[in-house]
Amino acid sequence: MGNPILDVKDLTMHYSTRAGDVSAVDNVSFSVGEGESLGLVGESGSGKSSIAICLMKLLPENARILGGQIRLRGTDLAPLSEDAIRPYRWCQIAMVFQAAMNSLNPVYCVGDQIFEALQTHNPDMNNATARARVAELFQMVGLDPALIDRYPHQYSGGMRQRAVIAMALSCNPDLVIADEPTTALDVIVQDNILREMKLLQERNKFGIIYISHDIAVIAEVSQRIGIMYAGRIMEIASAKDIFSHPIHPYTYALMNAFPSIIGPKHPLLSLPGEPPDLLHPPPGCRFHPRCPHVLDICRLEVPPDTDYGKGHLAACWNPMEKPS
Repeated sequence: MGNPILDVKDLTMHYSTRAGDVSAVDNVSFSVGEGESLGLVGESGSGKSSIAICLMKLLPENARILGGQIRLRGTDLAPLSEDAIRPYRWCQIAMVFQAAMNSLNPVYCVGDQIFEALQTHNPDMNNATARARVAELFQMVGLDPALIDRYPHQYSGGMRQRAVIAMALSCNPDLVIADEPTTALDVIVQDNILREMKLLQERNKFGIIYISHDIAVIAEVSQRIGIMYAGRIMEIASAKDIFSHPIHPYTYALMNAFPSIIGPKHPLLSLPGEPPDLLHPPPGCRFHPRCPHVLDICRLEVPPDTDYGKGHLAACWNPMEKPS
């Protein structure tokens, strides 16, 4: 990993509802270095997108960061006000949102929306320079600059996604968060966009956090993978180690929940039960009600992150076979 861009430490965030507080993110820690790609994988409701909005400080009214640090190039973003955080967005940290069509204003040309982002953060930039920069961004993400003056509905789904990526890269950020960047796209377009993002990252050396429920997609583009469950990171390691030596029982179950195209066939594993209600999360390890290897201590105490070497961390009292 290169020099650290982002260092998240013990991040905790709750949503306030009429029924009580939802523990969406609980003591989450991870880091991202220059030119590194980190994938966050988990079931729906595991807290992946909640982490993203914490990092961007785009919290809805009922969300509160209760503790922890979000250090971006050494500056803790967690306590910053809306006015104080605004200069960091797009210039140092940007986001590719999940639904590209919802990220673009339907009554403005796509190019104008990128102009706005550029000129908001670069007030001295004139229109000619801004237009030239947008044309450069379009070429960078594989779009014809002739499309600059067209509206979002005149773009295909893949083209809209590329335009959103161009917007995220407009101010040369140090870190890009890609929340389900290829959702609802066919596999050919999905592969093209992921390859393009990988090339852009190699060229510009920015860090990327990929967020997805599809571990196959994450494995293709991420150097490290964090496995999330019920608001916590259960295991984090290199993509190779996650697939070849899963330590946490939940990670092991995920790895055996989809078929392999190589080797002999084997029955797919499934986990009984369902994720816990985060209004009333279980004590101890949040996975223990579904874990086939549960011990008494799992029901009582939260397991600490244990380092199994080479940055392979897992939070489990009764881990699977440890890597040699």
